[in-house]
Amino acid sequence: MPTKYKGTSREVLALDTFIKLARCFASVQAQVLPHLQRDFGLTESQFAVLEAVLHLGPLSPGHLCQKILRSGSNVTTVVDNLERDGLVTRERHETDRRIQMVSLTEHGRTVITGALPAHVARIAEALTVLSNDEQLVLGRICRKLGIALAPA
Repeated sequence: MPTKYKGTSREVLALDTFIKLARCFASVQAQVLPHLQRDFGLTESQFAVLEAVLHLGPLSPGHLCQKILRSGSNVTTVVDNLERDGLVTRERHETDRRIQMVSLTEHGRTVITGALPAHVARIAEALTVLSNDEQLVLGRICRKLGIALAPA
């Protein structure tokens, strides 16, 4: 449904595009995220932390915030819960004792290496409505917009 906003043609187009982008993202999330909780007992943020640490190695909470696009308070809560569940540990940085580093436990590594292929398969299935070329174009457009609007 197009916007009912009565502004300039530029504003109406931008708002309509934004609404479509938001609805699209919500639809994709609704398709691919529920299995994380159901099959692996993970929230989206917990999955994101585990996946980031799996691929990048131990990270400080500040770096996790940047990588998974979440606030510091959210990351703290997520890491607390992952630590409680035995999926990650926090250890002081070797050279800067003020910094805690988040690392995977063996159990955490097992969980994320099991969850990741299933999650990627769900994403790939959800995106089959688009051709490979369309996925490439969409990826380029999203990257261009994201880079242009990223905080300095």
